[in-house]
Amino acid sequence: MSDKLPENTKTEEVDLGQLFNVIGRLFEKLFLFIGKILKGLFSILIYALKPIVNNFKVIAIALMAAAVIGFFAEKFKKPVYTSSMLVKPYFDSKYQLANNVNYFNALIGSENLKELSSVFEIDTTTASELMGFDIEIGPETGNDLLKEYNDYIKQIDSTLAKDMTYEEYVDNRDILSGSIFSIKAKSKASDIFTSLERGFVKTFENEYSEKLKEIRDKSIEIKTRAYKSELKRIDSLQKIYFDVLTTESESDKVSIGLNGMIPLTNQKTTTREYELFQKEMVIRDSLKVLEQELIKNNDFYDILSGFEDVGTIEKSFLERYTILFPALTMLFIILGYLMFKTFQYIKNYE
Repeated sequence: MSDKLPENTKTEEVDLGQLFNVIGRLFEKLFLFIGKILKGLFSILIYALKPIVNNFKVIAIALMAAAVIGFFAEKFKKPVYTSSMLVKPYFDSKYQLANNVNYFNALIGSENLKELSSVFEIDTTTASELMGFDIEIGPETGNDLLKEYNDYIKQIDSTLAKDMTYEEYVDNRDILSGSIFSIKAKSKASDIFTSLERGFVKTFENEYSEKLKEIRDKSIEIKTRAYKSELKRIDSLQKIYFDVLTTESESDKVSIGLNGMIPLTNQKTTTREYELFQKEMVIRDSLKVLEQELIKNNDFYDILSGFEDVGTIEKSFLERYTILFPALTMLFIILGYLMFKTFQYIKNYE
């Protein structure tokens, strides 16, 4: 048996040596493959930069000329001013608000200055300075989003509510899911924004919102009458209990005055003054809640932050001609070079 052990050891060493050789060859092929990829990327980069280096002077002159033209175009271009207003609509008037923003933009696009001046109560010269409106969800906190999510879950079917997570709700909700909205106005004039608020005030008062407000007011009125009627009933019971207790108290005095000569049996009547008092407090608290709701949401909207007196200059990337023109010039040069090379390849192809 001792003669067979060395043979087994040698066989295992040979197997391990072959395994390491296979692993080594795999790593070698992997490194060669990565090297070819890097070399190919480097060749592509050099091939792309070579035309730029060969024509560096021409390209540099073209880019400088585009930057100069962009500078003067940006300098002499009339600036666009913007101002934002934060509003909180009630009674679902947000739908009419979104619809009217689209309507105002359509009027501006069609240059219907007469209708614009009528809506915003401004002259046609001022109306001609308007460039458009944007509407988006206003600033919201995490608590606001959670409240919206809870309200949404209560409105949908319970089976659907199980599949709708908070993250999915936030990602998939549309602009009208919010309760506060930011309205951004654009104009060529910087001092006309405060006069635009009158036009948006008209937006919130529409037939549907007025109907919802009327339903809310009648509902509060009915509840208020019911609560006041209940208070009157409680007040009557309290007076009855008071009269009963007064009568029993006088009966006790008569019994004591007779020195017990006439046997009288006085049983105390069970009254519920404390329960009535508690119920009265609950009803009065409910009445306060209704009054607060009526006061708090008695308007169709709240302007949380109005338009500024003077707008700020809007500077988007598309209006930075000093950067945009050279970038477009470089893009056209690259596209022209590629088209030229493609044309040459097709022409010389056999």
